[in-house]
Amino acid sequence: MAEIEGSKITDITGGSELDKMDARAKAAVVVVSLGADRASQIYKYLSEQEIEDLTYEVAKLGKTNNAQVENALDEFYKMCLTHKMMTDGGLDYARSVLEKAFGETTARNLLEKVSKTLQSKPFNFFTKGDPKSLLALLQHERPQVIALIMAYMDPQQAAQILEQLPNEKRIPVLEGMANMSRVSPEAIAIVEEEMKRKFATIITSEDNMNLGGIDYVADVMNHVDRGNEKQIFDEMDKDNPELSKSIRDKMFMFENIIDMDPRSVQRFIRDCDSKDIVYALKTASEDMKNVFFANMSKRMAETVKGDLEITTNVRLKEVEEAQQRIVNLIRKLEDAGEVIINKGGDDDNIVV
Repeated sequence: MAEIEGSKITDITGGSELDKMDARAKAAVVVVSLGADRASQIYKYLSEQEIEDLTYEVAKLGKTNNAQVENALDEFYKMCLTHKMMTDGGLDYARSVLEKAFGETTARNLLEKVSKTLQSKPFNFFTKGDPKSLLALLQHERPQVIALIMAYMDPQQAAQILEQLPNEKRIPVLEGMANMSRVSPEAIAIVEEEMKRKFATIITSEDNMNLGGIDYVADVMNHVDRGNEKQIFDEMDKDNPELSKSIRDKMFMFENIIDMDPRSVQRFIRDCDSKDIVYALKTASEDMKNVFFANMSKRMAETVKGDLEITTNVRLKEVEEAQQRIVNLIRKLEDAGEVIINKGGDDDNIVV
């Protein structure tokens, strides 16, 4: 470990207070030391359970001295560095660099810790796969198998696979992910064994893992293009309307603009391409058009109305693409805290 000696961090062999902390407590020290603004950026990448656990650790942390903070940040930095070197250059490269930088013992400890985290997520090899190649391998699998594997992908990658799946498999796969909660290591091992010949790897898991769920499916659907989104929901409305509503309630879609507060509408309109607004409103309801017009300057509203009248022969795909660009802009502004979007739910009430 390390402790402060003046302004210098030096290695020691004795047991510091940090040695007594578990991984969660050390994470809390790192988060607190980063400050509220930077910590909020980290929270965006955590699950609800991880946020709850970390918040609990921060709350019970109490006072920390400079040595604890410096030591925790030093260990965190070394872990991040080790992770990057292992993923970019492989185990041998990481070992060589770390041994030169920190010595054989520290390098070995770091490699052991990071190796466990890299091996803890099944189907990790999918993250580097080409979408077309993955689709070729997955499209003939059972929907339950596809759902399990997609639940381990990031939402954008999962959306790419979903868009290309045969129509008859899309809904069963989405239902499988939405209804998935905890999967035993044995079940994961069976699937991995089945895929071993194709992917030449088996990744084991020591603990049950939280997978899928409505939130995850909504996130996947947020990355699906408008055309496929409409087709999927049309099919799901017939097959499982309750699930369809649950997913929609967690998403932000073009139709939800009508529920946004005026200030937020004015904010995103300011950054919108005028052509996108015209195209997006071609198939919009009168209520939706009025929301846009009410939050523009009088001159801009008159211009858009005029353009709507003279713009003809617009393909549906162009309308959907324009709507998608506006939705993407709104999501980006929400991430930056510049607009508020109401996705439908008790948590979306605005307290004035």
